[in-house]
Amino acid sequence: MIRAPPPVRPGAPFRGGTLTDRLVDPRVPRDLHAFIAGLPKAELHVHHVGSASPRIVSELAARHPDSKVPTDPEALADYFTFTDFAHFIEVYLSVVDLVRTPEDVRLLTYEVARELARQQVRYAELTITPFSSTRRGIDERAFMDAIEDARKAAESEFGTVLRWCFDIPGEAGLESAEETVRLATDDRLRPEGLVSFGLGGPEIGVPRPQFKPYFDRAIAAGLHSVPHAGETTGPETVWDALNELGAERIGHGTSSALDPKLLRHLAERRIPLEVCPTSNIATRAVTDLDEHPIKEFVRAGVLVTVNSDDPPMFGTDLDNEYAVAARLLELDERGLADLAKNAVEASFMDPAGKARLAAEIDAHTASWLAS
Repeated sequence: MIRAPPPVRPGAPFRGGTLTDRLVDPRVPRDLHAFIAGLPKAELHVHHVGSASPRIVSELAARHPDSKVPTDPEALADYFTFTDFAHFIEVYLSVVDLVRTPEDVRLLTYEVARELARQQVRYAELTITPFSSTRRGIDERAFMDAIEDARKAAESEFGTVLRWCFDIPGEAGLESAEETVRLATDDRLRPEGLVSFGLGGPEIGVPRPQFKPYFDRAIAAGLHSVPHAGETTGPETVWDALNELGAERIGHGTSSALDPKLLRHLAERRIPLEVCPTSNIATRAVTDLDEHPIKEFVRAGVLVTVNSDDPPMFGTDLDNEYAVAARLLELDERGLADLAKNAVEASFMDPAGKARLAAEIDAHTASWLAS
């Protein structure tokens, strides 16, 4: 059942688990896990700071000893055991506060790329919230140079292509929207890797239509529209994202399953959903993994992509999300390859890049099935 997150019993462990947990489902055959581990992939919904691994967090914490974040990776396991969603936000913001210098930005970005490459992610659209850094005093030009330097190094050293989505932190209001669109559209600042414009943060009390002028400016500047919508609110938020913000993809879109007309619209227009199953359980957008609406999306013909959102913070990674999808959708190797190609289709890669990655997925699958 899909519903808004309820209050959590005091002291109850947050369903997301700890940062170091890995959800290797024994119901998914080991050889299928192995196939997924080698499967070339694209990731379309993954957050910059939310991808900081225990090793990265501990290194950043060591750089800034005034922070309350532990420097010991073992202690981080306890620190990242959330009691409720509000606690998760508190912990998340404490990690955001560790990113204080351009050198921190560069380290985080480069190491996130390393982790993506480990999972055979060939292409990723990383959601970055520049407002969180510039308001903390990081020079905007230095911020752009740091992410671009890391992007180029990652592609050269790991073979992973990074592209950016600059997103508005909705809870910070229209001031953050103005700052984000300025950074995204100023030709003197706009980074080469920027492809899209998004909207994150809480949805309740943050209506989408108020951000229309900012999305209009971003779209006019050639950026794609990819707002979060329908994660913890109803399908009307998804409609607002489509009608007011010109959304080309929907981040989460979980509650779309409640509106058959919306599902038909998404399917007919081939508007992809960026589905993040483990995240939806951790935030209580969905009450139980076996009831996740991904099955309804697929039955309705919606173009579904599978993503990890804030992977270490929810004890997951992209490989695990593919294993979750394999179980929920009863996919074999060919089905998983098709799921991976959905992300390629839904990405903002150029046609030649899409063709190359799709061919690599097919080659991996053919080789695996022939062995």
